[in-house]
Amino acid sequence: MKERIIELLSAALPTVDLESDFLFSELDSLGVTTILMLLSEEYGIELEAKDATPKNLQSIDAIVKMVQGKMKV
Repeated sequence: MKERIIELLSAALPTVDLESDFLFSELDSLGVTTILMLLSEEYGIELEAKDATPKNLQSIDAIVKMVQGKMKV
């Protein structure tokens, strides 16, 4: 799952350093929206603005954890 998320986000956000430990700080509102939309479509989950927290988008691992948590609901 992690590799697929990196692949999706790399294609959509080529200027963002996805390996950053502070990924959220590199994102603007369009980047955050793009991430939420891509992951919602790819994994058939519902992600909302309230999910776009610095904790959830801090790193790729945090994003994977958020997606996995939504898939269990």
